[in-house]
Amino acid sequence: MAIDVGAVEELVVPGARRMSARVACTVLAPTVLEYQATVARVPGLQVQESLSVTLDGAPLPVHEVVGPHGGRIHRVEAGPGKVLLEYGAEVAGFAAPEPVDEYLRSLYLRPSRYCEVDRFYGFAAKQFAGVTGDAQRAVAVREFVAGRLDYLPGASRSVDGASDTLLASAGVCRDYAHLTIALLRALKLPARMTAVFAPGCDPMDFHAVAEVMVDGRWWVLDGTGLAPRGAMVRIATGRDAADIAFLDNHGGSIRFERLTVTAESAAPLPADDPHTLIPIA
Repeated sequence: MAIDVGAVEELVVPGARRMSARVACTVLAPTVLEYQATVARVPGLQVQESLSVTLDGAPLPVHEVVGPHGGRIHRVEAGPGKVLLEYGAEVAGFAAPEPVDEYLRSLYLRPSRYCEVDRFYGFAAKQFAGVTGDAQRAVAVREFVAGRLDYLPGASRSVDGASDTLLASAGVCRDYAHLTIALLRALKLPARMTAVFAPGCDPMDFHAVAEVMVDGRWWVLDGTGLAPRGAMVRIATGRDAADIAFLDNHGGSIRFERLTVTAESAAPLPADDPHTLIPIA
C-alpha cells in the first residue's frame, strides 16, 4: 500500500481547527498536578492558544516541560482548594512528518503497562497468518479490532490492559488503542498511543488512537471510527495510556470533578476510508 503526501493531504481537513479543554479537580492535600491537555508543539502547525490554571480563582504559576513528539506537560503546585485548568487553541496547517528516532522505534516494539505484547505473539501470528505486507497487516489489525470490540462506556476498568480487552470484547477508545498496539507490536510493527483533539468525535472527549510505523512514517489507526482521522490534532504520545494521561497527581490527594472538551473544524470534515493509511495532521 503506497501513500504519497499529495494523496494524504486530500484526506486531511484544510483550514482552522478550534479546540478547548476544562479540567476541574479539588485538591484535598498539597500536591503537584501535571496536565497533558494542550496541542503538541510540532513543525508545520500554526497554533494560537491560551492556558490558565487557577486555585479558587487565583492564577497559579505553570511550568512547561516539552517531551518526545512535541507533547507538553504543564506542572503546577497547588494547595487545598478548587483547581481549574482552562485551555483554548486554534490550529492551522499540516504537521510535518516526524523524523524516525531509532531508539523510540525500538521502544515501541516492546511490552508496556497496558500493551502486554508477550501475551499476543502466538495469537497474532495465527490470526494474521495470511496477510502479507506491513501496510496490509496494519489495516488488517485495525479491521480485526473494529470487528472484535463493541464501543461500550463502562465496560472496562482503568487498570485493564489489551488482554483484558480482547477477552471482554468491549471497551472505549483507550481499550481499542491498547489492543491495536499490542497486536501491531506482536507482528513486529512499531506502534504507539496518541491522545488527540478530534473534531466530529461523538461522544466528544479527549480521544485515544494508535499509530503504526510503516515505510519509515507514522500512520494513525482508529478502530472506533468515532471521528475522521484527517482532522485530529496531536496532544500527547507514548507507549500506552500511562504515558498520555491528561491529569496526574504527585504527592497529595485530589478529587477529580469534571472534564469538558470541544473540538471543531472551520471546514467540512474529510471522508475517512478506514482501509487507507493517513497521518495525524
